[in-house]
Amino acid sequence: MKKTYNIEVDCANCANLMEEASNKVNGVVKATVNFMALRMSVEFEEGADTKAVMKEVLKACRKAEPDCEIEL
Repeated sequence: MKKTYNIEVDCANCANLMEEASNKVNGVVKATVNFMALRMSVEFEEGADTKAVMKEVLKACRKAEPDCEIEL
């Protein structure tokens, strides 16, 4: 399953940090952050609880970039 989320991030480097952090979270097959569109696309593992995974993604992203936001 693939979902797209609106994000708030200050710079392209921060977006790259968010993408790297997101891809390390269990339940995520692939995460892609588009800084220009302020969107994040996340492909989830089969049967994953998307809400729980996205909470972990947000935690991971905030460790990499404390000011980031993801509209869940």
